[in-house]
Amino acid sequence: MQVELLYFDGCPNWQVADQRLQEALSLAGRDDVTVHRRCVETPEQAGELGFIGSPSIRINGRDLFITGGEQVGLSCRMYPTPAGLRGSPEVEQLVEALS
Repeated sequence: MQVELLYFDGCPNWQVADQRLQEALSLAGRDDVTVHRRCVETPEQAGELGFIGSPSIRINGRDLFITGGEQVGLSCRMYPTPAGLRGSPEVEQLVEALS
């Protein structure tokens, strides 16, 4: 399993997503998986990567939470959670997506 966390430095939520992703991997029994963090630095790079906001989590190249309405670019991303829109998925959502 290849796990990527894409973000840009100005995003206040990527580190929370990183911590939650690490916790979710542990809860899912996937301590063997390394998260590859990738900082997206330019709009051109965002376009090349199909980066739809920070943080983005991909498993084997597939975005786990894409809805279809996102646009490519250097922006903060919002996720629907049981508690409302947040800057990162909840741990439980990540565990479910990893299963």
